[in-house]
Amino acid sequence: MKTLSLTLLGLTTLFSTAAAMAAGDPQIGKAKSAVCASCHGADGIALMPTYPNLAGQNEAYLVSALKAYRSKERQGGNAALMHAMAANLSDEDIANLAAYYASLK
Repeated sequence: MKTLSLTLLGLTTLFSTAAAMAAGDPQIGKAKSAVCASCHGADGIALMPTYPNLAGQNEAYLVSALKAYRSKERQGGNAALMHAMAANLSDEDIANLAAYYASLK
């Protein structure tokens, strides 16, 4: 039982550390967001109703969506445009952008 408890504690620590390391930097994301602003607005509020607002969006959702666009798994709507926009984003870029937009209220 003690071994199981220690194993669970170790796994919890490992996953917590990985999640903390994966968290993006909103300031770096803000600097990277200039290209996003043409459709999604400088403050994350879309300029046209055909584009979604990103301000205040869930960070994990934004990471998932950008990675799906980058891998071309996400289709429909403006997916072709987003495939091109996300193609050169690293995981770190995506984490930073997601942290920035999630921080906007």
